[in-house]
Amino acid sequence: MKQNEMLAMILAGGRGSRLLDLTNKVAKPAVYFGGKYRIVDFPLSNCANSGIDIVGVLTQYESVLLNSYVAASRQWGLDSKNSGVFVLPPREKADANLDVYRGTADAISQNIDFIDNYNPEYLLILSGDHIYKMDYDEMLSYHKANKADATIAVIGVPMKEASRFGIMNTNESGEIIEFEEKPAEPKSNLASMGIYIFTWKVLRKLLVADMKDPDSHHDFGKDIIPHLLADGRKLMAYEFKGYWKDVGTIDSLWEANMDLLDKKNELNLSDPSWRIYTEDASELPQYIGKDAKIETAYITQGSQIEGEVIRSVLFTGTEVGAGAKVEDTVLMPFAVVDEGAKVTRALVANGVHIGKGAVVGSADSEHILLVAKNVKGVE
Repeated sequence: MKQNEMLAMILAGGRGSRLLDLTNKVAKPAVYFGGKYRIVDFPLSNCANSGIDIVGVLTQYESVLLNSYVAASRQWGLDSKNSGVFVLPPREKADANLDVYRGTADAISQNIDFIDNYNPEYLLILSGDHIYKMDYDEMLSYHKANKADATIAVIGVPMKEASRFGIMNTNESGEIIEFEEKPAEPKSNLASMGIYIFTWKVLRKLLVADMKDPDSHHDFGKDIIPHLLADGRKLMAYEFKGYWKDVGTIDSLWEANMDLLDKKNELNLSDPSWRIYTEDASELPQYIGKDAKIETAYITQGSQIEGEVIRSVLFTGTEVGAGAKVEDTVLMPFAVVDEGAKVTRALVANGVHIGKGAVVGSADSEHILLVAKNVKGVE
């Protein structure tokens, strides 16, 4: 890829309300995942590994921590003279006195001047809240080979779940002939991954027109993609075959963490050929006590275990006391389970303290329990 041939914009302004208390004070892309990472590390690392030099991160809700985090470009190797990660918050609109992005397309429209400054031939647009590894340069090659105006990454989902997604209906050559947003009766199982490559000149013209349309939702799925199809533009579906997870709910975030316990898991966070970059942690190595029992666990540095851990993921700095039992659970950074406590089928938020002898969660629960506040122990 030539320098600045393609510029990336990461949509990281979602409220993340389905993650409940995890996003009360922290933007969804800044939520922790996989022991020591944050969700936004994945699209940023994909950009670095794909040779993309300039990345704009569009932030909005509860963005103070996220802004300072992504501004440290060195964490992803994007801090050279000709590269960088740039935080792009919404700009106040004098006509409506709003300081928000009105939709996904509006987020790009408000930053046309930033994009034009680099004059890219192609624009890559990414969601900032998915867990996956993808070579965007390969997707760009597919886009160019098909002389497409837009290319949308898709992944095959079970047909029974297809109605939850934006679905792309294609012809035999992979060209998109119809887009359906969460169809009641889907015709295909090719779900949009929220990853788009546009030929910038084509998209720019459409965004300028969209900004002036009072009836528009200013959204890629509801407005931009349907307009491109109506105009007869060529849209291609790029089918992705690797691991991808939308971690928009407590259950799905727990599931994605638990997937790390599978030795055949395609995500493989230890793959030296596709490194997932994150902030440097200065924690001591993990400590496993002589009486501790561990069965199928993903344990990060700084963890101290004296009790029993079964099918669980322990993040940086977590503690499990003597006689405590943690099963089918995710402990986020610096969560503490005191001696004798039992935690089952739960996701324990960072810094939460579960007291001595407390019982949290149930093996029979339909959904994963989020523990976001300290739990008192047995007196």
